[in-house]
Amino acid sequence: MAIRVLLVDDQPLLRTGFRMILEAEQDLAVVGEAGDGLQALDQVRALQPDVVLMDIRMPRMDGVEATRQITGPGRDGPAKVLVLTTFDLDEYVVEALRAGASGFLLKDAPANELVQAIRVVASGEAMLAPSITRRLLDKYASHLPSGDEPVPDALHTLTEREVEVLKLVARGLSNAEIAADLFVSETTVKTHVGHVLTKLGLRDRVQAAVYAYESGLVRPGAQ
Repeated sequence: MAIRVLLVDDQPLLRTGFRMILEAEQDLAVVGEAGDGLQALDQVRALQPDVVLMDIRMPRMDGVEATRQITGPGRDGPAKVLVLTTFDLDEYVVEALRAGASGFLLKDAPANELVQAIRVVASGEAMLAPSITRRLLDKYASHLPSGDEPVPDALHTLTEREVEVLKLVARGLSNAEIAADLFVSETTVKTHVGHVLTKLGLRDRVQAAVYAYESGLVRPGAQ
């Protein structure tokens, strides 16, 4: 079945361009469009898209709040949100990731990257390179706790090895790099990452990285 995509951007010309790119792919179907966050919420309820391509800066309701409401707790099978931004390291990107976005993409990314990003997010993975995760968190360290706060109880449900894996995810390592660092297979690393996400109630490795910083497990800038 085709991946159902909702386009959310306050610029009609951009939406038209995205639609042309996506509708050229047999496995993608644009099911609707919205010009702001409030319209996006209505469209998500009515159309049940698999992926929402979400602009951040929009009138009435911005993409961060719309993402929070779309992916928040209590939603049955929430759509995945892929955030679009004009600027690399937009100040709102970290907030969008906290709100539940599965990643972000620059608006001027090549068409093939846009298509692949939607496929990746629809499959349940995070569309955000580990190096970008680290760079974002370090860039906006002032948004995050100092690390002096008590460690959340949920972290105590993790095994020692799972904590190690979570720290390495937060520091921007790929599964292959984590496997090499811990002298285990990539399959083992994927298993550990899956356990971490399940135990902490997180959607993907992007949220896991944000959680590690916010909980004080990893400090911004730490090696």
